[in-house]
Amino acid sequence: MTSERSGERRGLVIVNTGNGKGKTTAALGVLLRSWGQGLKICMLQFIKTKTSNYGENRAARKLGIEMVPLGAGFTWLSKDIEHDKALAREGWELAKTRLSDAAYDIVILDELTYLLAYGWLPVEEVLAALRDRPPGMHVVITGRNAPQELVDDADLVTEMREVKHPYRQGIRAQRGLEF
Repeated sequence: MTSERSGERRGLVIVNTGNGKGKTTAALGVLLRSWGQGLKICMLQFIKTKTSNYGENRAARKLGIEMVPLGAGFTWLSKDIEHDKALAREGWELAKTRLSDAAYDIVILDELTYLLAYGWLPVEEVLAALRDRPPGMHVVITGRNAPQELVDDADLVTEMREVKHPYRQGIRAQRGLEF
């Protein structure tokens, strides 16, 4: 394996999963670091509503980073699952275009694992797109319940484990930390 320092980058598949907090936050750290290195990045957010205006969306616009919310919000509370499935499929079509475009150095697929866990996307189709991407492209995938096939295929998997969470003490999400 040749390292990037010797002229060739080997694209990695990175999965941040588990029940703990920090999966998307870790992906945003990669995004910011990559932007600082002048890499071309995009982040596709599969669950966040298309009209999202969270802190990361505002920052991405200011930095000129492509960040696209693709969903309708918290799907597990949805009143129209068929609409959410259609948005997921539409988002996946966009993701496939980014995964096949060698102009991108890093593609972040935020909360993609939910679409796999709900059975809205076939795992094998996602794995095929990951395997067929340009060789130097890194992909970061986030979300709970990453399927074993994805875990097995990934180069780096981190499982976030909740030890303690303020929500359990009745403390609501905080601006700048959760949104």
